[in-house]
Amino acid sequence: MKRVVVAITGATGSVYGQRLLEMLREQGGWETHLVMSQAALLNIREEIPDGRRLIEGAADVVHSVRNVGASIASGSFLCDGMVIAPCSMRTLAAVAHGLSDNLITRAADVMLKERRKLVLMTRETPLNLAHLRNMVACTEMGAVIFPPVPAFYARPAGLQDIVDHSCTRVLDHFDIHRNAAGRWQGLSTESAVAEPAPLKIERQA
Repeated sequence: MKRVVVAITGATGSVYGQRLLEMLREQGGWETHLVMSQAALLNIREEIPDGRRLIEGAADVVHSVRNVGASIASGSFLCDGMVIAPCSMRTLAAVAHGLSDNLITRAADVMLKERRKLVLMTRETPLNLAHLRNMVACTEMGAVIFPPVPAFYARPAGLQDIVDHSCTRVLDHFDIHRNAAGRWQGLSTESAVAEPAPLKIERQA
C-alpha cells in the first residue's frame, strides 16, 4: 500500500483536492491522508455543497490541522509524497521559509527534508514579487510548483474536464498515469498541413 498526503488550504479551488482523493481511491493501492486548514473549511462551505463530508469521506485518514503530533508530521512515517491542492500564498510562504506552524506546513517540511515529492497547486493571480520569490525558493528545495492551468487544446466540455486534466497531470508525478482523453497527441492532420497565413511586416520610411 502506497501513501500520499493531500492537503487543502484556503485558496479557491478545493475541488482539486476533492478530485485528487477520488482519483486515488479509484486507482486503488493508495492510502490517502487528508488535512485541511481552517480557511479551507470556509472555502469548502462556499464552493462544494456538503463538501466537508464528501471530501473527508474520500480519504482513508483525516488529520486535524492543529495536530502537529500526527503521523504525517514525522519523517519516519513512510509515504510517497504530498500534494497541496489548492495551495494558498500564505501556505506557500510558510513552506518557503520553513515555518512548520501547523500540520500542513510541517508535513510539507518533512517532504522537503526527506527528499520526497511535494506538489503545490498554487492558486493566485496576478502574482506579486513575494509570491514569485517564494515559488523560486520552494522549487530550489525540490518542490514542484503546479498552478492548475486549463489546457484548451483538450477542448474541455466543462469544469469537470478542466479539473480532471490538472489532477491527471499531478498524478503523473506519482507515476499514476490515467488514460485521459485530453492528453496531447500532436497537431491534428488538418492543422499540420494547413498553410500558415503570411506574416505582414510593416516598415516605416
